[in-house]
Amino acid sequence: MSQLLDALNWRYATKKFDSTKKLSQEDLDELLEALRLSASSFGLAPWKFLVVTDPALRAKMQPAAWNQSQITEASHLIVLCAKTDIDAAYIKKFIEYTAKVRGLDPTMLAGYEEMMEKSTSSMPEDVKKNWMQKQVYIALGTLLTAAAFKKIDATPMEGFDKAQFDDMLGLKAKGLTSVVLCPLGYRAADDQLATQKKVRFPKEQVIETL
Repeated sequence: MSQLLDALNWRYATKKFDSTKKLSQEDLDELLEALRLSASSFGLAPWKFLVVTDPALRAKMQPAAWNQSQITEASHLIVLCAKTDIDAAYIKKFIEYTAKVRGLDPTMLAGYEEMMEKSTSSMPEDVKKNWMQKQVYIALGTLLTAAAFKKIDATPMEGFDKAQFDDMLGLKAKGLTSVVLCPLGYRAADDQLATQKKVRFPKEQVIETL
């Protein structure tokens, strides 16, 4: 645990990446696997993660992210997307896959399937959309923690025009919408924030035992 806490103390939202340093394929694959394994409500994983490596596409995306340098300087750019809907067909697909992985007859999960269908179908559309996007933030937390553990810099970014990103990436046709960005790479030597002390409120202010 001390190794993890040290990593979390080490990490910060990197403002300037060293564009000459790239993640190895092995490191990238491990971070993407951490994303895949992230927790989600019911385990439904209402998301998709886009790894943007094309320099031309990233240059095109940068103006829609307020020209922030991390978009083009980082080794890789992850666009974390939420599904725009979860319907009965998606839930059935999840149930069938669960049954296959666990060696079960899908009918044994009929009650679970019915419960998920009722829960999701009863949500107003705006509530469902918000719920699915919250799941993406859980995945973001997993990615940030995994990256810190590997001493890879990562920056969570909400400062971008989601409508423009959705259009550039053709997300509507895929039933997806962009939620948050996470550039990955290695901090530049002259990123001044790298040498500043980490600031978090003391535990007495944020943790209470009842």
